[in-house]
Amino acid sequence: MKTRAAVVIVIALFSVGVIQSRVYADDKPKDIFDYEGQRTASDGVTKIVFIGDAGTHGPPGNHEFVAGSILIARTLNKVYPNVHAVVRSSKNWPKDLSHADAIVVGLNHGQRAARDPQIFDAVSKGAGFMAIHFGVEVNKGEAGDNYLLWMGGYFETFWSVNPWWTPEFKTFPKHAITRGVKPFSVRDEWYYHMRFVPDLEGVTPILSAVAPIDTVREQPSSRGGNEDVFKAVKAGTPQHMAWAHEGENKQRGFGFTGLHRHENLGNDSFRTVLINGAAWVAGLDIPPKGVSSETPGADDLAKLITEAKAAIAAGK
Repeated sequence: MKTRAAVVIVIALFSVGVIQSRVYADDKPKDIFDYEGQRTASDGVTKIVFIGDAGTHGPPGNHEFVAGSILIARTLNKVYPNVHAVVRSSKNWPKDLSHADAIVVGLNHGQRAARDPQIFDAVSKGAGFMAIHFGVEVNKGEAGDNYLLWMGGYFETFWSVNPWWTPEFKTFPKHAITRGVKPFSVRDEWYYHMRFVPDLEGVTPILSAVAPIDTVREQPSSRGGNEDVFKAVKAGTPQHMAWAHEGENKQRGFGFTGLHRHENLGNDSFRTVLINGAAWVAGLDIPPKGVSSETPGADDLAKLITEAKAAIAAGK
């Protein structure tokens, strides 16, 4: 009897060990470039795919979307044991997104994402979608209609504007994305006057401020102004620079118009909005104080750019 009992105990302990090893395997820090590991991870793992533009815009430090994606993805992998986020450059565009729970794009124009059949299918099945900075701009028509469906708004030329300015974000709505966000103000190329769904149905403005009149022109131009936006700014109507959207099928979208300047990731509230937004579109629970992240210094941000360039060169 003692022998049988001992065998039972050994089997029980072995079974617990197997179960724990499976849990711990899923809980390990995930490699942001392990695409196959993400694809084949268990159903209990939330899979987030970041796509950053391989090209920049101007001197180093501008439109560093792969570098920014690396920071956000690694933060999510570190904070959430059940998350595997990966980063791809636009040169290594994903051919299969059937496993993705959320897609986050930072691109020099979002047209490719808006017309991508893999993204369309994933979002149609409920995957979250988030676009950053120039990635929120797409052409009016099919692409614009997709963005309206996926995240409730987009940058439309001859309607929206993209000035450089320093908005003051003083108050925030009660929303999971604003947890841990404190009043802040940073200079960036903040787009505003988005083309939103009618009556902002399903849209929650996240970052809003009153724009100075010198950020817009009344004369029509593709990105500098038009009569409608000039009238709104002159009247002091708050403009929305980031917004969350929840569709009829509960699919989540988030648009964030800043992050032309990579260095702005050093601002804690700016960075928290981005990280919270990526977590929210993926359906993750956001802590009361927001998703925790370390404040990167100038050297840290420069290293991210170097790592991003090396990853792009390596075909990642």
